[in-house]
Amino acid sequence: MKLYKTRSGPLVQDENEFYLLRNQDWDDLIRDERLYQKLREDIKALSPSSDKLPGDILAPVGSTQELWACGVTYLRSKLGRQEESQSAGGGDFYAKVYEAERPEVFFKANPHRIVGPNEKVRIRKDSVWDVPEPELTLVVSPSAKILGYTIGNDMSSRSIEGENPLYLPQAKTYDGCAAVGPCIYVTEEPLPMNTSIRLEIDRGGKNVFDESIAISQIKRSMEELVSFVYRECSFPYGCLIMTGTGIVPPHSFSLNSGDEIKISIDGIGTLVNLVA
Repeated sequence: MKLYKTRSGPLVQDENEFYLLRNQDWDDLIRDERLYQKLREDIKALSPSSDKLPGDILAPVGSTQELWACGVTYLRSKLGRQEESQSAGGGDFYAKVYEAERPEVFFKANPHRIVGPNEKVRIRKDSVWDVPEPELTLVVSPSAKILGYTIGNDMSSRSIEGENPLYLPQAKTYDGCAAVGPCIYVTEEPLPMNTSIRLEIDRGGKNVFDESIAISQIKRSMEELVSFVYRECSFPYGCLIMTGTGIVPPHSFSLNSGDEIKISIDGIGTLVNLVA
């Protein structure tokens, strides 16, 4: 099932039918430990909506939820981070964290810094090298149970992080620094390891970047990443966790205002955003 956040309320898509949960609060719904079973029970009592998917889909994040992220979880990310930080002497940090028992996890954004489908992400005005990072994003309950999956765009300043790894918070967290959506794919089973993530970037109507990777290339399990985020932090409303990127555009590429970013993940859909 797919769960959308809309201005009219939560909207469930089961195959080709849509069900609007009119009296259901989104924040309460997405922290329910029995989310899959609850949605199944709820739609049994409803008739399919005559309306199809509306155009006002919102970012599927709760009003009090935090978005966290993991880094250097794919080999390609390790190599890209080593490249960008080489001149600053920070390359060894990324090599070590890739092999270490403890992964890199960091706070990414509060809800007001996250945008939804078809909204505009931002690049920092004090940055000269910027990229989107397409990431499978976990929707996690207060008890650290993975309830579902969505698509995340972890906007990043490679010039700022590359200058000094201690600048990571500035490179990663700012207004419009993340996009999430278009839905939460709610399932009782883990995603197949051959699930593909695809990043496409169009500029002036022409494609300038197109690359894919399977989630089987991630070094750590989803449960391991969740366990480290939750190790000494409580999340009474649950949280979203980006699991890292395996797609890194080349050194010669940087986002421009007006670029269109499309991130697709098998089974979930496509998240589309413009760069402000």
